[in-house]
Amino acid sequence: MSNINPGDASSKKIAAGICAILLGALGVHKFILGYSTEGVIMLLATLLTCGIGGAVMGIVGLVEGIIYLTKTDDEFLNTYMIQKKGWF
Repeated sequence: MSNINPGDASSKKIAAGICAILLGALGVHKFILGYSTEGVIMLLATLLTCGIGGAVMGIVGLVEGIIYLTKTDDEFLNTYMIQKKGWF
């Protein structure tokens, strides 16, 4: 088992949720959670399509932000920091 502090999960949950809602098209929330591959995919989808893919990635970010913020701290810790679920 890794050494994950539950207090760290709470602060990452809030930071990732807010960034997902505001900057979801750029994948910033994925980088906050340590998901570099997923973050690069979202960033490149936005940049390489000249922003057209950004609309789709923005919706994905909005949905993920709402999901992050509505989960309890324990659910968030288990799902996104221990099990490392990258998408939704």
